[in-house]
Amino acid sequence: MNILSMSQTLFYLIEQQPNSEKAVTYLRQQADAFSSNPQVAVFYRVFTALPRFVGKQPVVVPADIQFALQRVRPGLTVQDWTLDRLARVWWLLQLPADDQITYVKTISELFKAGELNELVALYSALPVLAYPEAWKFQATEGIRNNIADVQSAIMLHNPYPADYFDEPAWNQLIMKAFFTDKDVTQIIGLNERNNARLAKTLTDFAAERRAAGRSLPAHMEELM
Repeated sequence: MNILSMSQTLFYLIEQQPNSEKAVTYLRQQADAFSSNPQVAVFYRVFTALPRFVGKQPVVVPADIQFALQRVRPGLTVQDWTLDRLARVWWLLQLPADDQITYVKTISELFKAGELNELVALYSALPVLAYPEAWKFQATEGIRNNIADVQSAIMLHNPYPADYFDEPAWNQLIMKAFFTDKDVTQIIGLNERNNARLAKTLTDFAAERRAAGRSLPAHMEELM
């Protein structure tokens, strides 16, 4: 994926939002200042402060921009995002990626310290971050997280798991999605990544549910 193209497309989407003039001006100012003096402390401060300056209104995604996003990063959608979530993902793309160790360490610290909405943005950004293989641990941690919005950010409408999870991690995602009543039809790669081990696990789980007189989650039988 081309990070510059993604950054430009996301910023264009921000510009298209109603009453976004102040947000656009703020983001441009911060990006210019950070580009000329890329201090990690500034990067963290802006990431945290963004909602105060851009707002939290729902993002409107025109069809042409959604098409452009798909061309840059297949599978990515920003439908149902808020403007602060979108701006945070865009801001993450402003971090120089020439040094992998520094890049991964800088963003990993955000995962460690993030509050709910920050974590949602971070997990939403996984498909567009540099060094995608480096985020497997963070992604699997997102599956284990018991906060519904964080789980949804990594499970639903997110192409990263389908592209980079190994089979055990993928199967864990699917099982956790069923356990937490997620709409599994929103999981990218649901049918393409189906496998014999998952089908066996689901079959055993279904047998236990039926023996207890309980119904099966929607769409489970389709994977068995």
